[in-house]
Amino acid sequence: MLIELLAVAEATTQHAGAGLTSFFSVEAIIAFLTLCALEIVLGVDNVIFISILSNRLPEHQAKKARQLGLMLAMGIRILLLLLIGWIMSLTKTLISFDQFWTAMRGDEFGITGRDIILLVGGLFLMYKSVHEIHNKLEGEDHLADGTKKTASFMGTIAQILLLDIVFSLDSVITAVGMVQTDPNHKHIGLTIMIAAIVLSVIVMLVSAGGISSFVERHPTVKMLALAFLLMIGMVLIADGMHVHVPKGYVYFAMAFALGVEVLNLQLRKRGKPVHLHGPAV
Repeated sequence: MLIELLAVAEATTQHAGAGLTSFFSVEAIIAFLTLCALEIVLGVDNVIFISILSNRLPEHQAKKARQLGLMLAMGIRILLLLLIGWIMSLTKTLISFDQFWTAMRGDEFGITGRDIILLVGGLFLMYKSVHEIHNKLEGEDHLADGTKKTASFMGTIAQILLLDIVFSLDSVITAVGMVQTDPNHKHIGLTIMIAAIVLSVIVMLVSAGGISSFVERHPTVKMLALAFLLMIGMVLIADGMHVHVPKGYVYFAMAFALGVEVLNLQLRKRGKPVHLHGPAV
């Protein structure tokens, strides 16, 4: 469905020629709905990461951390949209050198500001995912009195903020590439993008609590979520190294694994094996 919306949006944008000139045109409505859907899909990994980090806080701080983390994500996205000129400058090459690892001579490998942010964010996400997986396998850290060791609120917010910047950069670049606006009506495209971001964050705020409690109640789902984040970290690093991995492959793999885990949860809930056939005669 999302792919079909993207195709329709691209077709209507090309048909418009100069870009969006009205808030209430068919092209503007399709662009808004498509961007909302895309922002929600791209925000899933952000919600999972925030939920896992916030669950290490005391219960009275966890909800506050989730809400603050998502509000920061929204603020960063809107700020990056307003600084669109600076965002576009991040795609300019800062450092270039020969690709000595290939047989082709004369080819240069350029590193941009966006590449650096993606590499740092991907490495950090992989580190946090592996660290959390290690804690789940080896057991949570405990204090001398036997209580579970909790993370600091400001430290958690700082980690959420770092990944918010990485996820927001990818989200904003995608949004800007999708919404083509007439040069004389730039405020229309900007308003549509900001409205889509605000609506998607509202959806994430409503669903974050349920996702967090569900992940915390089911250890296997939490391990699967950490594996997703590890994979996303690898995708960010690959993207920073100019190796593009289609997002459709990543999200299909995540959806398939999640579907299998849902079947496992249902099987464990029943407590009895599922008999697909009756006893042999």
